[in-house]
Amino acid sequence: MTTDRLMALDLLVSVLTAAAWVSAGVAATARRPRTAAALFAVALVASLARVWSVLALAGAGWWFVQEKITVVLPLLVAAGAAATALAGPRLLRAARADAASRDAVKAPAVVVPLLGAGYAAAAGIVQTFLIGYPADPGTALLLLAVAAGAVLGTWRAMSTHVPGLRTATAATAVAAVLGATLVFVPFAEETTAEGSAPGGTAAMGATGAASHAHSAAGESAPVMGGATRPVTDLRGPATPPPGGAVRRFTLTARTATVTLSSGRKVSAWTFDGQVPGPAITAVQGDLVEVRLRNADITSGVTLHWHGYDVPSGEDGVPGLTQEAVPPGGEFVYRFVAAQAGTYWYHTHEVSDLGVRMGLYGTLVVTPKGTATTGVDLTLPVHTFGGATVTGDRDQPLVRQAAPGTPVRLRLINTDNTPHRFTLAGTPYRLVAVDGTDLNAPGTLGRAGLRLAAGGRYDLAFTMPPGPAVLRIDDRTDSVRLVPSSTGDESAGASADAGAVPSAGGQTADWPELDLTRYGAPAPTPYTSRDHFDRDFTLVLDRGFALTNGRPMYAHTVNGQAFPDIPTEVVREGDLVRLTVVNRGRDTHPWHLHGHRVLVLSRDGRSVTGSPLWLDTFDVQPGEVWEVAFRAANPGLWMNHCHNLSHADLGMMLHLAYEGVTTPFHGAHSG
Repeated sequence: MTTDRLMALDLLVSVLTAAAWVSAGVAATARRPRTAAALFAVALVASLARVWSVLALAGAGWWFVQEKITVVLPLLVAAGAAATALAGPRLLRAARADAASRDAVKAPAVVVPLLGAGYAAAAGIVQTFLIGYPADPGTALLLLAVAAGAVLGTWRAMSTHVPGLRTATAATAVAAVLGATLVFVPFAEETTAEGSAPGGTAAMGATGAASHAHSAAGESAPVMGGATRPVTDLRGPATPPPGGAVRRFTLTARTATVTLSSGRKVSAWTFDGQVPGPAITAVQGDLVEVRLRNADITSGVTLHWHGYDVPSGEDGVPGLTQEAVPPGGEFVYRFVAAQAGTYWYHTHEVSDLGVRMGLYGTLVVTPKGTATTGVDLTLPVHTFGGATVTGDRDQPLVRQAAPGTPVRLRLINTDNTPHRFTLAGTPYRLVAVDGTDLNAPGTLGRAGLRLAAGGRYDLAFTMPPGPAVLRIDDRTDSVRLVPSSTGDESAGASADAGAVPSAGGQTADWPELDLTRYGAPAPTPYTSRDHFDRDFTLVLDRGFALTNGRPMYAHTVNGQAFPDIPTEVVREGDLVRLTVVNRGRDTHPWHLHGHRVLVLSRDGRSVTGSPLWLDTFDVQPGEVWEVAFRAANPGLWMNHCHNLSHADLGMMLHLAYEGVTTPFHGAHSG
């Protein structure tokens, strides 16, 4: 059974356990001894099943059961044992006696222990789904105090005389106050000699991910010895490498009304009045220079080059590498187009809203000396105005191509959630992922391609004699390629979509491609057997956390939310392993700025296909990903979930190189 299913089963058993204990208490209150006894038996079986489900889940890793083993099960077992010892014998005797003895099961000595076990089981559910990972002494004391308070309240409601009530109430109050103090009053974390805080993240260092690291005045955070340099010095060159050209672009951010291919008009935030923004293209070795201007986006705007390893000062993270460009302002980005492949750009200021409203575009760099032949389509997919659009089209794009023509489809997921792509009518190969070519990619046919939010796939095939159809999420035709006899690949580009029948057919039952098994192995610069200089673990969850001193139901990392998640600190040249664990119910596309990561394993299974170099990897519920990278791009970097609404609710942190500082406020918030 998969970890995801074990998590769901454990949730089901936990709810059943709480319901059975509470129902037994309610039945006893209603003087139904036989019903109460039957429910008591169900509660015992459910409690034992809960112990089994937790132990089974422990096989997936300590991260999935930490709060269950340290808090939830001890509380449930203690309360269940008390209910069995105190209420069980009376309940069974009453169930076997005549109707005149029914009043015996309504006694507090029966009802209170049964309901108390129900309160304890319910407290475990609260711990897992409202407080989240990890359980600590403070939350344990709070839960114990709440459960004990509920027991005392029930007992007092059923009896006018409760022995030791004042003492028990006082002890409960002390536990509640102490627990709240431990939870809500910040204490300095102890760090190891490696500079790593408990849970695997590094202690506060050069970026100030925690709120105390940078003052509002923009003071730089302390660094860990040695020379320092500001991130503003880490900029791209002013001239291209020998043989390279300068590619200059100007993008102006402004609000506008965009007309989709169907004629529907949508209010948008745009670059140059269009969605997506102008395509930025270059040849490997060129110098890309982009002048960003802001006409009227009141929240400000930046440009982040998603997946592209630009110098840190060009990364476009407001408050960390630059200030957001205000209305009337401008900022010039420069970087060498060293990486060939398919990428994209988007604003990183209030990015959840900004990207959804249209502040994004494509970046494609072709290899030097390679001529583009045939059909090469860049296809950013976005949910815009309530519709799934490909580029600026909410209707299928129809292109003609002569049979035998080489075709390349560059798929870019600019949404917050994954999309599933299928290509029908032709065999094809998945030749590149996140801009990096795969080794010996095999031929695919009836396969579903799950593309993470922010990720990119390049598909290549030879135009067949019949139509080929690219479909999104098994329901929307995105591109229809139809054969032409003229050899004019541009003919029919604006043809009536309705005039060309879909060749997609049913694709929902096509199996999903496992990227970790696709292609052929090849040597990599490091493997899971190497020594890692830094080892970070990020446990992704949902729960209440303090954010800027305010409690919020956040998307958390190691139980904390931005800006209170400790920064990961590395030295230049370090080999770094990052373990990302998803113990929640949401999918988290994880994205590290400035670095490609090599996938080492998923759920403990090593990659057996082509090496996977990714900048965004989809961590689904119950999954554990191990990835690695060489710290070879000095700077200050975001490390976050690329479901941008999750990042907005706390699921982001910083990765900092020792000695790098920022003159900005450090509190990037979107």
